[in-house]
Order: sequence, then structure tokens, then C-alpha cells
Amino acid sequence: MVLIGLNGSPRTKGNCSFLLDLTLQSAQEEGIEVKRFEVHQLMLTQKKPYCDACSSPCNRSCFENTPLEEAFEELKKSSGLVLASPVYFGTVSAQLKAFWDKTRALRSEKALIGKVGGAIAVGATRFGGQETTLRTLHDMMLIHGMSIVAEGTLETDAGHQGVCSTAPSREDEFAQKRAVILGKRLAEEIKVRG
Repeated sequence: MVLIGLNGSPRTKGNCSFLLDLTLQSAQEEGIEVKRFEVHQLMLTQKKPYCDACSSPCNRSCFENTPLEEAFEELKKSSGLVLASPVYFGTVSAQLKAFWDKTRALRSEKALIGKVGGAIAVGATRFGGQETTLRTLHDMMLIHGMSIVAEGTLETDAGHQGVCSTAPSREDEFAQKRAVILGKRLAEEIKVRG
């Protein structure tokens, strides 16, 4: 039972990283193994850091024998994913989008179907595109056949979409609480699915 966190921010110690760590720590406290990848670092290992659909189905040639291929293998073995992104023009970061576009290979294999997924979005201002970014993160996971987990339960904000924060996240207590709840919810769902 492994939960993988994908930091879609180009900042390794920024707001997304902070909330992602809270979520992963919370899941770990519930007995789930956690791993984390810095998406921008993985994309720097690519000769071509974006997908141009050079083959269909994807023949993996652009990322064979690279750290990105290793990361994709870990995603395949995982029980769930949590994606974190800053808000860039109302949507996900370019780094995360480029990474996810290259998961076409995993989609061809149906490798992520049924895995649980959670989302974290951080904007610079209140109402700064966090919900549209969460929607994009959800869509990315849904296209793979994943099951979206929000942080809500009957006891804690049932129905909310994920973790939204206003930067700086270290001062956003509401988002911090939701990150911890999201980690617990992901852990619960992973355990139920075995």
C-alpha cells in the first residue's frame, strides 16, 4: 500500500511542497508507505520535455531508460496518487502538465485504473484559480480511470473537492487541516481497496 505524492511546482520547498508533505505524513501515520517525486526535476531529465504524440499508442521512446520511466514504474505499482500544483493562469503548472501528458504510455496499459487520487492547489490570492486547478487535476486523474478522493467525510466537510490554499501555505491553517484530512482519507480508501 503505497501513496505517491507528485509535487507539480518548480519550487521544491514552496507552498505545494509544504502541503504535500502534510498530506503524505498524515497518510504515513495511518500505516501507508509514501513516496514523493519532484515533477520539474524529472522533466529536466528529458531531451524533449513535452509530449508531441509521436506514436499511438505511446512507444515510450522519449523516456526509456530515464528517471521519468522509473517514476512511471513506481506510479504503476502504487495504490494511489496525490497531485499538488500551483495555480498558473487558472490551471496546473506547465511542468505537471508535461509530466502528465507523457503518462499516455500508462493510459495505454490501463495502469492507473482504480487507483485513488487526491488534489492540492495553491494560488497567490483568495479566489486565485484554486478550484479550476483542482478541476484540472481531477480531470487528469479521471481520464486514467482513477477514483477521486476529497478530504471530506460525514464528520469533516463532506463533499469538498480537495485542498485549496492561499499562499503562503504555512500561514493558511484551514488548508493545513484539509491536507491532513486528505492524507487520512486517501489512507482509508487505500486500505479499503487492499
